[in-house]
Amino acid sequence: MVVAGGSNVAMFKLKRGNSSAHNVISGDNSDEDLSRKNSSVCFPSMAEVDRDTSYVSFTTFNILAPIYKRIDPQNPVLRESDFRPLWMARNERILDSLLSESSSIMCLQEFWVGNEELVDMYEERLGDAGYCLFKLARTNNRGDGLLTAIHKEHLSVVNNRELFLNDFGDRVAQLLHVKSVSPFSQNQKGSFHQEFLVINTHLLFPHDSSLCIVRLHQVYQILQFVELYQRENRLKPMPIILSGDWNGSRRGHVYKFLMSQGFVSSYDIASQYTNSYADSNKWVSHRNHRGNICGVDFIWLCNPNQARKPLKTSWAEAIFSMLKYQLRKATLSEDDAFAFLKGDHCVESVTYFSFSKALHKAKLIGVPYGLCFQQLQDLWNQADVDGNGVIDYEEFKQKIWNSKCPEHVFGNLIGSMEDTNTNEEEAIGFKVKNAMLSPREVEKGLWPENYSLSDHAILTAVFSPARMRCSVSQYCSQLVHANIC
Repeated sequence: MVVAGGSNVAMFKLKRGNSSAHNVISGDNSDEDLSRKNSSVCFPSMAEVDRDTSYVSFTTFNILAPIYKRIDPQNPVLRESDFRPLWMARNERILDSLLSESSSIMCLQEFWVGNEELVDMYEERLGDAGYCLFKLARTNNRGDGLLTAIHKEHLSVVNNRELFLNDFGDRVAQLLHVKSVSPFSQNQKGSFHQEFLVINTHLLFPHDSSLCIVRLHQVYQILQFVELYQRENRLKPMPIILSGDWNGSRRGHVYKFLMSQGFVSSYDIASQYTNSYADSNKWVSHRNHRGNICGVDFIWLCNPNQARKPLKTSWAEAIFSMLKYQLRKATLSEDDAFAFLKGDHCVESVTYFSFSKALHKAKLIGVPYGLCFQQLQDLWNQADVDGNGVIDYEEFKQKIWNSKCPEHVFGNLIGSMEDTNTNEEEAIGFKVKNAMLSPREVEKGLWPENYSLSDHAILTAVFSPARMRCSVSQYCSQLVHANIC
């Protein structure tokens, strides 16, 4: 559903305030709580962000549907949806916060699509502020869904697609192909219209470890969906933004899988956090129903110049990583793990039968929502490198035990992306200019007890358009089945 609004708001403006934690990244380190700096990188101050109207800002926020919000710890059946004054007041405050951010694009999760009064409230207030709204309900009448709002003064929607994952959890995703209304100018190189793809989604909550495969497959389906849209519409290289509640942390398999596909977390880039264990818990964005706090909300960026493995290869590596984790959790050494995969056979290699049996014991297949037959076959094809029908010890080490998701060079993501190589095609991508979480305490890994907007924090990221070189052969390899190169 599309709702057009009338009046304008100040675009790309990131407000300072007591309710938000806006981190200024500059060369001045006089206040270490407010400044994060690197000797080779200087991010703009918020004042600079305010002035530059070529910047595009994104906000993602799980607004906690009233049908899920518990209001009495002693009576978990009692929900906020039973008390209209409560959910009306909280959602008015949510809208106040969102409109104070004035982001170009807002991606909301757990939007109560089943309540017409709440839907009308969002349509009226966001529409009056100049946003076009696209909403999508989860399947099986779950009651909640997604809402994506695009500010029409500066951005137009070229196309939009809906993805129904049709799996456990009734999850959905929205894809919007967006284009800047006015051309941007950059130095002496002329002007251009910025185009990019935006995906809004909400992954399954991992109630137990067996559901990690489901979440991984949900991301796999989303990326397949994006690739299909690119092929069918013969799109030129452009940035891809994945936004939403991923229900998984920086240490999880989904995070590593997306990294292997060329995506980076905008907040981690702006904060200059690495993929090290030490940096993995420095911020949080969610306090779940179990009382645990963790960072699960992301705005992912994949630029057109990022090298990406074939999707099936990355997916297989992620599954192998899960298998290795379980084997190491059982304190198996490399040799013991290979013996486990071989099973009771006397041969010095892993057969398809013993491989299947081992994955069954590891609860990757043969369980509800485990791998299907075709996925098992795809895994086998990846592991059997030489195609001789068995996995020998060297193939086991290469594909399963020593396989790692690639680390991306930090400097390549935030430094200069200009290139004079005439064998490459120029593309327009994004640079991460800044990112922030609200309320302020979550950026320090704390959850404020007086925060009542939601059980999630608000994440906002600011990008600027940047010219970069994109290898034509690299891009065509990603779309090889499209026959368009």
